[in-house]
Amino acid sequence: MNMKFKPGDIVPATTLESVTGESIKLPDPNRLVHLQLRRFVDCPICNTHIAEMRGRAREIEAAGIKEVIVFHSSAKSIRSYQKDVPFVLVGDPKKALYKEFGVETSLRFISPKALGAAMRGMAHGHFGLRLAGGPFGLPADFLIAPSGRIKAAKYGTHAYDQWSVDELIALAGSAALQAA
Repeated sequence: MNMKFKPGDIVPATTLESVTGESIKLPDPNRLVHLQLRRFVDCPICNTHIAEMRGRAREIEAAGIKEVIVFHSSAKSIRSYQKDVPFVLVGDPKKALYKEFGVETSLRFISPKALGAAMRGMAHGHFGLRLAGGPFGLPADFLIAPSGRIKAAKYGTHAYDQWSVDELIALAGSAALQAA
């Protein structure tokens, strides 16, 4: 098992490439970064969560948060599925970031909450037919300060176990207070 990051740890500086070819510095020297590691791009469970985030994108931006969402899918497939997502999207089909951040897979990825999210995702056209990288991935969330210090981390225990937008904004507020 890989090392799991915890609050206070420093993320190694790296540059990611978004699906649009933009270079993304991690950490961002000017803003908090919410790094989300999700499952495959057509995952109905993940897409239910991203729809909530997309609907509240202005609030997330106003809280000073830069969203970076990673899928273990190719950049090409992400571009075809996620045209309307106002966040930075990154493809990691080899799961290098997942390994680096200690994000795991589990056969116990389904829960009642995950099943409900899956049904909502399928109702919106995400059927999970392209299981690039496998269906057993777990999500993870990291709030990373401009210094590279992790302010908060969450490793999901099932496929729909991530921060809500309200939790994310509250964490960003407390991170800003800690930095002041």
